[in-house]
Amino acid sequence: MKKFYIVLAILGFILPYTQFISWLSVNGLDVVLLFQEIIESKITLFAWIDVIISAIVLIVFILIEGKKQKMNKLWLPIFGTLLVGVSFGLPLFLFMREIQIDKNI
Repeated sequence: MKKFYIVLAILGFILPYTQFISWLSVNGLDVVLLFQEIIESKITLFAWIDVIISAIVLIVFILIEGKKQKMNKLWLPIFGTLLVGVSFGLPLFLFMREIQIDKNI
């Protein structure tokens, strides 16, 4: 499972950022335009609300499960979730958890 999780973490980092970098190359760092486009349509707003709630749930899960497993460096998947998204933070955390489980055996 570790290989599976690390591959998904890599993809979860690269794929979203290709789209964001593409948007940045066209629009620059226009934060006002970014938020206008987020709230522009109901379906986009739906997706963003879903992602934000999922990120909050993931961060709470990382903190609780990470402490239960006595994991170090929990800031890495939390930072990854905030910097990239759930697509990166979740598989990164699961990868780290698998490593910790192997150590505990």
